[in-house]
Amino acid sequence: MILTAKSIRERSLLGLKDLAASEIESILDRAAHWDKQEEKLVPVLASRFVANMFFENSTRTRFSFEMAEKRLCAEVLNFAAAASSVAKGESIYDTVRTLESMGIDAGVIRLKPEGVLAQLAEKVKVPLVNAGDGNNEHPTQALLDLYTMRQTFGSLKGLNVSIIGDIKHSRVARSNLWALQKLGANVKFCAPDMMKAPELEAHAPYISINEALKADVVMMLRVQLERHDKGIDMKAEEYREQFGLTEERAAKLNPSTIIMHPAPVNRNVEIDDAVVESPASRIFPQMSNGVPIRMAVMERALLL
Repeated sequence: MILTAKSIRERSLLGLKDLAASEIESILDRAAHWDKQEEKLVPVLASRFVANMFFENSTRTRFSFEMAEKRLCAEVLNFAAAASSVAKGESIYDTVRTLESMGIDAGVIRLKPEGVLAQLAEKVKVPLVNAGDGNNEHPTQALLDLYTMRQTFGSLKGLNVSIIGDIKHSRVARSNLWALQKLGANVKFCAPDMMKAPELEAHAPYISINEALKADVVMMLRVQLERHDKGIDMKAEEYREQFGLTEERAAKLNPSTIIMHPAPVNRNVEIDDAVVESPASRIFPQMSNGVPIRMAVMERALLL
């Protein structure tokens, strides 16, 4: 069977903003299925070729996708921009088209420039999965976050979620905002003025750190120094004092509150060392949950 353009779009995962709540739920449900599997290798994607194309650095996301793909017995090609013809000036478009012409069945892509992924998806004839798109979206990270919350609370409806930190540069915050609201959760932001995204204020209000810590879920974000073109007019110690999840703040959280972070963590800046390893922390379970979520996403992309 040849994929039609419509089915390619349906199997691609470019973001969660335009994905129906029912589709998000189905991915979470399928991830739960894979989470229960005791077999390390299940050959549902045998003979399928997947290219992991990372034009921006990644550790957790790249290895999580590769683990998911290999557990489903797909043939995996890993592409690193620094060791490719991109370093010689080849365009991202030409690189993706080159791999497509060689016979890949799907592509997983992380890009720094925003908007390029959507353009690629219109031109290539294989499903694409967004592994991080500039400051736009990071759908599989949000899906694993939702899955982690669902493990703890059972349902996301009515859940109060505070997202704290560098909202302006966070694709994680955006994907979580869109998905959480579709599933009935209440989202609020907390950030220094220089890290606020004003265009998101119509969707989620900005509140103080003290108010933010009253939530069911406290999600801390990494301060993305590499994305601040003009630098940050705030020292690390000052940020920790005003917006960090210190041991003192963590001790005042409700006993049922969970702590999350997409990682990598700037320890003792946005979150104290001891809090990362605390019983309320779900940071490492989040990483574990990335594998079944990405198994569900890749199965969705590749199975006819």
